[in-house]
Order: sequence, then C-alpha cells, then structure tokens
Amino acid sequence: VQLQASGGGSVQVGGSLRLSCTASERTFSSYSIGWFRQPPKGDREFVAYVSWNGDSTTYTDSVKDRFTISRDNDKNMVYLQMNSLKPEDTAVYYCAAKYYRPSANGDDYDYWGQGTLVTVSS
Repeated sequence: VQLQASGGGSVQVGGSLRLSCTASERTFSSYSIGWFRQPPKGDREFVAYVSWNGDSTTYTDSVKDRFTISRDNDKNMVYLQMNSLKPEDTAVYYCAAKYYRPSANGDDYDYWGQGTLVTVSS
C-alpha cells in the first residue's frame, strides 16, 4: 500500500486545515488508517484513526472536538479536518495503514506516507 499525505501548510492560531491521505491499493477498504504526528522536538504521537469500514474513530485527547477523521473508500481517501488549530499542533503529520483492526500504536502499522508539515503560528 502506497500512501501520500497532503494538505499541510502554515496557518494562524484558530485556523483550519484539511489533510488528505491517498492510497494506491485496490483493497483500501480493508485497511484502517491512522494519523500520527511528530512535533519539531518530540516523538511521534497518535492523533486519530478510522477503522477499515469507517464505523469506528478514535482521537487523542488533545484533538478531540477539534479534529475529525473521515474516509471515502470509493476514492481511496482519508481526511483529517483540523479546526481551532493551536501552536502545539505544529508537527509533521503522517498517515499510516493497517490491515483491518485499527490501533493507536504506530508500531502496529505496516505502511506509512511521507508526511506533510503543519505549522501553526500565533
């Protein structure tokens, strides 16, 4: 599975961005997708995931009620809508794919995109 993340950029505090993750895989609908991020001086951390069929989503506490993950299996796309952005959201965001069951543990994911940079300035 090849993944490509896009949609990053620079925004001011309180702004919004929508990240997209494109997958080149006919069986995309069999994969759960997670978004992870790595801040400039930090470790990779879980952000959100959506299950293979879209029925289940989970978010890390710091982005709940601000970020929304969704998927369109017909288009092989997963989105991360990010609203009310804060400086602490600044990071490189990665999408990752895992067969069937989703996980908040990045080590469980087999395929990773190249990352897209989000910068939130005050």
